[in-house]
Amino acid sequence: MSKTYRQFLRDLWQLVVPYWVSEERWHARGLLALIIAMVLGQVYVNVLFNEWNNLFYNALQDRKFDEFLHQLGRFCILATISIVNQVYRVYLRQMLQIRWRSWLTRQYAGDWLVGRNYYRLQLADYGTDNPDQRISEDLKDFVEKTLLLGLGFIGNAVTLVSFLSILWSLSGALAIPLGAFVITVPGYMVWVALVYSALGTWLTHKIGRPLVLLNFQQQHYEADFRFSLVRVRENAESIALYRGEASEQQSLRERFAYIVTNWWGIMRRQRTLTWFTAGFSQVADVFPFLVAAPRYFSGAIQLGGLMQTASAFGQVQGAMSWFIDSYVGIAAWKATVDRLTSFHNAMRTIAAEDAEGTRITVQRSSGAPVTATGLTLELPDGRVLIAQADLAFEPGVSTYVSGPSGAGKSTLFRAIAGIWPYGFGHLTVPDDAEIFFLPQKPYLPIGSLRRAVSYPSPEGEVDDEAIRQALRDSLLPQLVVRLDEQGHWAQMLSPGEQQRVAIARALLQAPAWLFLDEATSALDEETETAIYRLLRDKLPGTTIVSIAHRPAIADFHRRRIELRRNGAGPAQLMEAA
Repeated sequence: MSKTYRQFLRDLWQLVVPYWVSEERWHARGLLALIIAMVLGQVYVNVLFNEWNNLFYNALQDRKFDEFLHQLGRFCILATISIVNQVYRVYLRQMLQIRWRSWLTRQYAGDWLVGRNYYRLQLADYGTDNPDQRISEDLKDFVEKTLLLGLGFIGNAVTLVSFLSILWSLSGALAIPLGAFVITVPGYMVWVALVYSALGTWLTHKIGRPLVLLNFQQQHYEADFRFSLVRVRENAESIALYRGEASEQQSLRERFAYIVTNWWGIMRRQRTLTWFTAGFSQVADVFPFLVAAPRYFSGAIQLGGLMQTASAFGQVQGAMSWFIDSYVGIAAWKATVDRLTSFHNAMRTIAAEDAEGTRITVQRSSGAPVTATGLTLELPDGRVLIAQADLAFEPGVSTYVSGPSGAGKSTLFRAIAGIWPYGFGHLTVPDDAEIFFLPQKPYLPIGSLRRAVSYPSPEGEVDDEAIRQALRDSLLPQLVVRLDEQGHWAQMLSPGEQQRVAIARALLQAPAWLFLDEATSALDEETETAIYRLLRDKLPGTTIVSIAHRPAIADFHRRRIELRRNGAGPAQLMEAA
């Protein structure tokens, strides 16, 4: 076995096993055992059907009407059992499928969100694109295809073993004269079926192997195209104001062109594979009759024996040809496994990086000031933004941070928040419960306005009257009566209204420390001044640290720090007068 396949099996084991040893293991194992029992039961019913073929067609050949009616009644019983088995086997498989998918979704979504991994994936290339698709689509496909293929393999393996013995007993021996010698091949139809199916399986693999990579690429291109459409929807107003329809159309066409090109590759490869599999299946319908015909015409077996032999041959050939019939599905399944594996490996890589510890050490303690010692902040590519900074934000001393765009002001705030891993140095910060950050573009969850204003607190945890008062104080009286309204607030509210909703959140949270990263940049100067006056009056115990470009904001702060650059080098933190 090659190193690639060994690695694939190890990765597959890590994807499959956790659910079956989880807290749901007994329920899951019980369902799986019941489904497997029904699969084996269906194989037994098929064996009885094979025996029925012999009795039924012999009754026809011998013109035994009573036996004919008896076998029809027996057929009805077997058919009813088979139908009930198939219905509930599918039902129970779907039950197991949704339970397994639910568990995996909780695990993968949790791994994505824990430790701000979702943010880290955007900062550097971990080989994982479109994590949303992997959690939603790939997990669904993985569970569905794993159960279908796994149960199909078990059923066909048992079918193969069961009908090989039947076919061996039915096919007899074949005498092949070679001059003065005669070679006798016992159970010759078994060997014919095995060789026929093995040859078909090998050729199918040779023809269809490129489908694995093509399916992987197709999922990637489909996800990129879907993400581009979502981006247009999320940024509809900005695109409209820029009149960027032509540019977006070109971008969408380019991304869709990858889908079309790759799809043509899949079509051509599947066409070649279908030529072979369709021809193989057609030949398989008549092939057992051709092989069994010499014994029938010699009188060694009756019509019923011929039909039973053909049926047994078909079962053996069908079981051996499972790989051929399932190859396209296996190719798509492997592509899904590869995508989930890369996602899982990315999460492990981030976890390993966290276990090793970042070069920026953060010490959190209740009531602590915000201090930095020897802090150097870098970009993911290694370029230095801020070099060897020593600073201290004292409680009760509001501070204004200024500097040119791109100097690293926002990155400094990210480091204080504990979400920036690139650089080195030491930070001391207060507990998360005491510190609150307001970015320039606030996040507004889809749902009720109540949820959007009280975020990140769970909906219903904050008193409605407190929310209404915070909205009034934040100069949003028009929203007071809309708390129960559901909507996409990031699209329904103007940028200035969104920033004032974020201010209302800060009033509700009343943190000990409030960091504002250009959190009022969308407001006019008069409203911005009113908001800062509001924060000073309503949150007298809160230490405010602001990044802003308007000098007038500095008047609301007792201290000023400036980031200064010397040419293209890193910025330095300087006390400003």
